Amino acid sequence: MKDIAELALDVAVSSGASYADCRVVQRGIQALAVKDGSFAAVSSFEDEGVGIRVIVDGGWGFAGVDRLDSDSLGEAARTACRIARASSRLRRQAVRLAPCPVAVGEYRTPFERDPFEVSLEEKMDLLIRADEAMASVEGVTTHEASLEFVREHRLFASSEGSVIEQVLVQSGGGMDATATSADDVQTRSFPNSFGRHQVCAGYEAIEGLDFAGNAPRIAAESVALLSAPPCPTGRLTLILDGTQAALQVHESCGHPTELDRVRGDEAAYAGTSFLTPDLVGRFRYGSEQVTIAADATTPGGLGTYGWDDEGVAAQRTVLVDRGLFRGYMSSRETAADYGWLSSGAMRAESWNRIPLIRMTNVNLEPGQSSLEEMIATTEHGVYLETNRSWSIDDRRLNFQFGTQNGWEIRDGRRVRLVKNALYAGRTPDFWRSCDAVAGPSEWRVWGVVNCGKGQPSQVMHVGHGAAPCRFRGVAVTAAS
Repeated sequence: MKDIAELALDVAVSSGASYADCRVVQRGIQALAVKDGSFAAVSSFEDEGVGIRVIVDGGWGFAGVDRLDSDSLGEAARTACRIARASSRLRRQAVRLAPCPVAVGEYRTPFERDPFEVSLEEKMDLLIRADEAMASVEGVTTHEASLEFVREHRLFASSEGSVIEQVLVQSGGGMDATATSADDVQTRSFPNSFGRHQVCAGYEAIEGLDFAGNAPRIAAESVALLSAPPCPTGRLTLILDGTQAALQVHESCGHPTELDRVRGDEAAYAGTSFLTPDLVGRFRYGSEQVTIAADATTPGGLGTYGWDDEGVAAQRTVLVDRGLFRGYMSSRETAADYGWLSSGAMRAESWNRIPLIRMTNVNLEPGQSSLEEMIATTEHGVYLETNRSWSIDDRRLNFQFGTQNGWEIRDGRRVRLVKNALYAGRTPDFWRSCDAVAGPSEWRVWGVVNCGKGQPSQVMHVGHGAAPCRFRGVAVTAAS
């Protein structure tokens, strides 16, 4: 891999690049699923390639290639330089990069059991037992359990002298139980919705989820939701579980603090941001209970690594400090425009995509409360679990979320299961209404595996640390 990178950089520099970097990526993905008692999927995917990024005459160029012979690598490097020269004619200003120390080193995801060394028989047995446990609950009509594992071997090298090797390993899985009646369909998921929960860890993370042990509960909840009353409506106290809090952070804090969106670079596809640079250090984003940080060093997070795809070291960047807006996730280029250093948030989906500013692990820091304390001190409200739907405008201001499960709270107690809950709000008003966040014992890192951005589109895996949290006076209703 080092020889490949060295060749690509040599050709790029000799072709006129004032800066060049190269990513050599080998990726393997294994996916398994059991649905309604049958094997639904057993698949394995592998690819390998090189992405070459250059600056020529103040403009960016990029080319990727999956043929690793010297002729193909050389042609890809020259193509990147030709693209850069063409783009430089249309640039508003020459690309400038914030300084970055030369980095030489290695990073590997720590794990106990290599998921790619665990037999298919053991994995399928786990899925079969979970599927059977869901099927044993009367009233469940469809049930599915799945696993996915990812391993990426990456080498980054730059014309500035950085040479970094990283091996990142992800393990994830999930279950869905669906119950139907003549006029309704209800689904409960575990441990998260939209396919699975995923972390940077080994097979021990899957064993810790206890699929078979949790399967009867989520199946029973899907059936119970069919006869549950609709969620109450009004301005209510709202308590979110950790999974829904994580998605709320993702959509209404993670995306608006990506500096390329702020600059308008993503306006055509992903949108912009209401968090403009003039607000840094003076805008009240949330209450005193709200501290949010982008932390690429969080153990287990899908946004955890040693260095980003520009060779910038992983770090913790405070975005919101006790409610006050403090900063952004940035790249070397976007940070240079403001005289800042990069936050180390540049990542690419694979070798054939150019790096973009992506969330690392955007975490709502733990508070001092607990879920039970929040419930006990709520006169009337709802406790909502597991995302079902979401919608948010392209500036990340106005939103609406729906959840799979809900509990009405009266006088400090859960009194009944409710269904089809929706809540809506405006990002700053919502986070300013937060009056409690659970503490470290209930805080955990959740994986989001479907974060889309960029043209051509890239789907990135990102992490969010969160715990149950409470908000006052939120608009709550029930979907029709």
